[in-house]
Amino acid sequence: MNILEIDHDLLEPVAAHCTESELVVTLADGVRLVTPLWWYPRLLQATPEQRRVIELSPFGVHWPEIDEDLSIEGMLKGRKAPGATPPAEAAE
Repeated sequence: MNILEIDHDLLEPVAAHCTESELVVTLADGVRLVTPLWWYPRLLQATPEQRRVIELSPFGVHWPEIDEDLSIEGMLKGRKAPGATPPAEAAE
């Protein structure tokens, strides 16, 4: 295996939760991905109760109450949802 190859089995999410400002996803190998909620406007605007209802799949995370799907690959690549605005810019 070279440095660019990734064992996709290790990228499977085994846990996920949202704080007031972040999405935290734990992968099968123990790595924790932490991304800001503002990257995902639909998730940011959801209620805490809606954010707590999470379904995991081999390649990502799904919130059925708000019909939001995020891929582990997208999180690793730093992909923000269209229209995502940093909090400082949104306040202007």
